[in-house]
Amino acid sequence: MTRKGRFRDHLADVALRYSESVSFDRRLYKHDIAGSIAHATALGHAGIIDEGEVASIVSGLRSIEEEITSGAFEWDPQLEDVHMNIEAALTKRIGAAGAKLHTARSRNDQIALDLRLYTKAEITHVCAAIRGFQSALIELANRNLDVVMPGYTHLQRAQPILFAHYLLSFVEALKRDDNRLIDCAKRADVMPLGSGAIAGSTIALDRELIAKQLGFSAISQNSMDAVSDRDFVAEFLFCLALIGAHLSRLSEDLILWSTAEFGFVMLSDAFSTGSSLMPQKKNPDMAELTRGKTGRLYGNLVAMLTLLKGLPSTYNRDLQEDKEPLFDSIDTVTAALRVFTEMLPTLTVNSGRMLEAASDPNLLATDLAEFLVQRGMPFRDAHNVVGELAAQAAETGRPLDELCKSSPLFEGGVAQLFDPRESLRRRTATGAPSPENVREQIARWRELLAC
Repeated sequence: MTRKGRFRDHLADVALRYSESVSFDRRLYKHDIAGSIAHATALGHAGIIDEGEVASIVSGLRSIEEEITSGAFEWDPQLEDVHMNIEAALTKRIGAAGAKLHTARSRNDQIALDLRLYTKAEITHVCAAIRGFQSALIELANRNLDVVMPGYTHLQRAQPILFAHYLLSFVEALKRDDNRLIDCAKRADVMPLGSGAIAGSTIALDRELIAKQLGFSAISQNSMDAVSDRDFVAEFLFCLALIGAHLSRLSEDLILWSTAEFGFVMLSDAFSTGSSLMPQKKNPDMAELTRGKTGRLYGNLVAMLTLLKGLPSTYNRDLQEDKEPLFDSIDTVTAALRVFTEMLPTLTVNSGRMLEAASDPNLLATDLAEFLVQRGMPFRDAHNVVGELAAQAAETGRPLDELCKSSPLFEGGVAQLFDPRESLRRRTATGAPSPENVREQIARWRELLAC
């Protein structure tokens, strides 16, 4: 790498290989070029360069963008990063005007700008992927609206629910993810260009003009904070990690439910793999990989927080390490959402097996206690009565419904209490899994996602 100015010696090859970032930050090229075009416009507006130079810079940058997009651009690791590669190519093509582009700008505020533009764009893409996955969940719920299954707490059968209600629980979680991302975008939507390396520049550019051209709604108010702030990156990584947590929980359920022991669902061949040794195996690898990749998402978040923890003010080269965790988490979450969006419509639901498991009389124990409450018994007493009967059923092997029928406490109408579908029809409170509620929720979500 050619070095001028302060330096007399070339950067050692080993140091260059260690410090280059163009191998990964080249994905920022569209945002870097957009920022440079806006900066050139502001330089022209301030009279630092003339109209012809602005036009030459813009034209040169557009041609470089097209070349990069087509794959014809040759990246030079000797030039360290995406910024220097583009600037060097521009200067080579248009001459002195290209060398004027970096006036009143530092790579510190340049990369801060690129990251913010990139983050805003990627949040939009991830949100779109989330909504696509929500739609897949809703359609699967609608196709299985009458499927009754046991709900679980502590991995123990708890109460009957509708499979559709289960699926809609993830639609709710994903909505929170979507909301967090939209909120995160507000923190990213601050224009830092004009902050220079740390203290701005004596050449004052029209930052409002730059912000308007780049679509920012706010402008940074402190140059030191602007070049070092990566809060929005850490926040984005947290949002992505939490999406991973939700996908991992869904993955775990599908993994368990696809076992012979449960037999609730079967993943299609298109989203399963086999064993290299055991011919009969059909493994839920997409779900397992998603569960595993969530650990990467957590690791990227922790890496970012650790990176920021010990930095002095303001910009430090450590911040070069912010990009790979960010890029990896975006790629990982986007790929996982795409896989699940395409995998869920191919899922086979064993409604008979689910209903059989949900018909366990013990799942209606709470209904029995509430039956006694409606007859005037305090809930704690009712809880104890039904608990005693459940213990007796476990000890004697007699079903709970049979024991209840022989008890004077449950005279009149107890038989219908052991119908899981009837139990669900009675669960009409807002948020409860009655068929009517679930149908209304599906309609509500369809309307929301159509907006």
